[in-house]
Amino acid sequence: MPAPTCASCGVARAALRRPRSGQALCGSCFCAAFEAEVLRTVLAGRLLPPGAVVAVGASGGKDSTVLAHVLRALAPRLGIALQLVAVDEGIGGYRDAALAAVRSQAERWGLPLTVVAYADLFGGWTMDAVARSTAGSGRSRNCCTFCGVLRRRALEEGARLVGATHIVTGHNADDMAETVLMNFLRGDAGRLARGGGLGSGGEGCALPRCRPLQLASQKEVVLYAHFRRLRYFSEDCVYAPEAFRGHARDLLKRLEAARPSAVLDLVHSAERLSLAPAVRPPRPGACSRCGGRRGPCEEPPGSPACDPAAPAARPGPCACE
Repeated sequence: MPAPTCASCGVARAALRRPRSGQALCGSCFCAAFEAEVLRTVLAGRLLPPGAVVAVGASGGKDSTVLAHVLRALAPRLGIALQLVAVDEGIGGYRDAALAAVRSQAERWGLPLTVVAYADLFGGWTMDAVARSTAGSGRSRNCCTFCGVLRRRALEEGARLVGATHIVTGHNADDMAETVLMNFLRGDAGRLARGGGLGSGGEGCALPRCRPLQLASQKEVVLYAHFRRLRYFSEDCVYAPEAFRGHARDLLKRLEAARPSAVLDLVHSAERLSLAPAVRPPRPGACSRCGGRRGPCEEPPGSPACDPAAPAARPGPCACE
């Protein structure tokens, strides 16, 4: 059976059916629709005001690659300037190849690139060193938790280094649904409370952050990269198999098979979630261990830095504990 005609242009043959709507589109019309939806997300959420200097968290993977490409196309209409900021976590056999992909993208698209490294920011600590220090301690399975704290801090520092006013990351709808599931499964009311919406306004000294791809499914991100012929790094981090997120991802796939709208339902549930005053997290404050919200923590292995943006879920040390 021949492919149907594109439902948008009515001329070309359709190359796909959109996973959610079932609409048959050619590759060109799909990419135009995808970019228009990201533009609506940014404008409706007032995420990036005209004149903003935007630091794009660039990992070399599909999400950050698609995000940078789309924002580059939309930048003249939004009136924004883009800076790519990549983080070198110090993961042997993994990060070097990913950074090579980022450098190639920056050169191809004519975008400035800044690379910040854990080793430079955190007194010589790399992610490999953190993993070695926690081996056999019962905390070795938490490498992704440590890395998430450090990476957030590193991206913040990189953004400030290039004079950015806003930070954007490539989290898509599937990523956010997985996060909601994880927080429910862990009973983490604090993170559930601040996990909704398209970003944060920049509490305390942190820069505003947003996720323009939050309403885009992972399938459509991959399809956009395919039709735009974008090159990206696709290997998983060597520490990913130990992460709790993998279990949430497997559960989400089963839920989506039974209910195709499950991903967006979870994302929108987080947006509408309301917590009773007694369980709302406290406002950000100074870390009781290192005395501040910025700068490396002077604590032993496994706690090389404090997160300057995420409020603690309870009194005491912040995310450096």
